[in-house]
Amino acid sequence: MAETKTNKLNGRELLLSVLRHEQTPAVPWVPYTGVHVAMLKGYTATEVLTDADKLFESLMAARELYDPDGMPVVFDLQIEAEILGCELIWADKNPPSVGTHPLADKYEVPSKVIEPTDGRLPVILEVMRRMKKEVGDTTALFGLACGPLTLASHLRGTELFMDMIRNPDSLHDLIEFCTQTANRIAALYIEAGMDVVAIVDPLISQISPKHFDQFFAKAFTDIFESIRAQNVFSSFFVCGDATKNIEVMCKTGPDSIAVDENIHMVSAKEITDHYNITIAGNIPLTTKMLLGTQQDNMKFVVDMLDEIDHHNFILAPGCDMPFDVPVENVVGVVQAVRDAENTKKMLENYEAPEIDTSSVVIPDYENLEKPLIEVFTLDSDTCAACTYMMGAANRVADELEGQVDLAEYKFTKPENVARIVKMGITNLPAIFINGELRYSSIIPSNQEFIDVVKQLI
Repeated sequence: MAETKTNKLNGRELLLSVLRHEQTPAVPWVPYTGVHVAMLKGYTATEVLTDADKLFESLMAARELYDPDGMPVVFDLQIEAEILGCELIWADKNPPSVGTHPLADKYEVPSKVIEPTDGRLPVILEVMRRMKKEVGDTTALFGLACGPLTLASHLRGTELFMDMIRNPDSLHDLIEFCTQTANRIAALYIEAGMDVVAIVDPLISQISPKHFDQFFAKAFTDIFESIRAQNVFSSFFVCGDATKNIEVMCKTGPDSIAVDENIHMVSAKEITDHYNITIAGNIPLTTKMLLGTQQDNMKFVVDMLDEIDHHNFILAPGCDMPFDVPVENVVGVVQAVRDAENTKKMLENYEAPEIDTSSVVIPDYENLEKPLIEVFTLDSDTCAACTYMMGAANRVADELEGQVDLAEYKFTKPENVARIVKMGITNLPAIFINGELRYSSIIPSNQEFIDVVKQLI
């Protein structure tokens, strides 16, 4: 039976109790508001990620509207990369993306120790301290650091995935540097008052458990042990279909794991419960939060609360919320998690409309003039795994210029949602070649990808 939050614990206390694996009177709610907070005050993503006053104002607006038990101060996986020499591409409605990879051609592992005065850290640390002072007694605050695999990918580019095979010794050195950087950022965030440090590494879903154990198990174990030694809770954020890696992630010892809509929560929770680790997630970002109705979001939440064991569970979006998520949809989530029983009564006769796929035209794959590469992404502008998968496709298309066609279908557009439904695609990101699924939640090496396409030319 779903519970309502009681006055015995405030939001911060409720969340920290769940991370201590205690029995609690209610399920905590943590919206990953990301740059969505900018929309609440009429700012751009770039403005809130570079201006302390605008970020603080926007975060306070989100807290007022969405009644969170915990919330991240900023959701931007490019902060460390920018400091370490990556050029960023800025956008009005998304966090910046990495435009250049300083180690792509010159593989020299950096030695820089990040300082609190570097890059945009002064803005972020100032806002963390202001939020801690203003709401830190009642709302748990999250500091999000870029994980070692994603940071290494930002620095090295897609060549990193070939390094696992051809250049493992140098990759180990790079991962060690990225691990030290994550520990450094975590320490700065803890000093600024964060209750939880989340290591966000979306690309973990793109590697095998074997490669995780070979290159990353020690790195994440070291990070989570370091965070715990500073008396702060940890979370391991992953995006995409990380089903195969849930258990190896658990073995690194985080206090919690956060997953997106690609993961079947009940099955994943069986694994996390075995290791007594809290799991957080996984309201669909696009079909529900961005493109759904308020009732769609309320129904998803009450159905999940009915389906899942509430112990060691945090309700959250699958990842950082898109900029344009309607406020009423998030308010619906709050209503559902705070008062599930009455929400169910409100929705007794509600049926979600089916997605209309009648207008979707599927290519005649058997009669194409040249091979067609189709990349289905959540959004290559915001999802790191999608960015690198799209980058791999772009690289092949460039090298085979004029010999292939390339298309991207972003899940953030209604017409692409209909296409994905019609084609029966269940996990993103994914690459289809001539209508056949070739890569799902795995980023192919450049040579392998080219060889596959050349066979069809």
